[in-house]
Amino acid sequence: MPETTVLPLAPMTPHAAISAFSYLRAVQAQDVAAAREFAGAEPRMAELLVDAVERIVAPVTALPGPEAGELTTEMFALEALGQVLVSTLRIWAQAGPEAAEGIACAVIDFVLQFLTDDHEDVAEVLRQLEAVGVGQALAAHPAPAGAQLVRLSDV
Repeated sequence: MPETTVLPLAPMTPHAAISAFSYLRAVQAQDVAAAREFAGAEPRMAELLVDAVERIVAPVTALPGPEAGELTTEMFALEALGQVLVSTLRIWAQAGPEAAEGIACAVIDFVLQFLTDDHEDVAEVLRQLEAVGVGQALAAHPAPAGAQLVRLSDV
């Protein structure tokens, strides 16, 4: 079997991360007008959603390193589910912009089923994932000196 090198994924740009999560939160809140507006402003929304899952959501499901101690069957299953989700969404994204809503619904359902605790709701977890994604994006793509700060929308 050939040896493969896995390179870390480049972080999204701040604009892409904000756009993807704004759309996810609008779909989750069932705010059709806002979702339509976000999707209309970004024709690559389906691809951005998959990028967000691959760069931000999937790492949350990845197996911890050896320092974490004993690995459980649940950890292996969650990582496998994250990988299947990314693979499936990549295929869906090939359908183009009209696939964005279905991809968003799949991501939201994944978050609901696997990433929320009893005391959390999906919107809270999406905000946490967005903060991680935007933080990664800002660290990789710092704003030029003197640039205006942008506030995240609250849908």
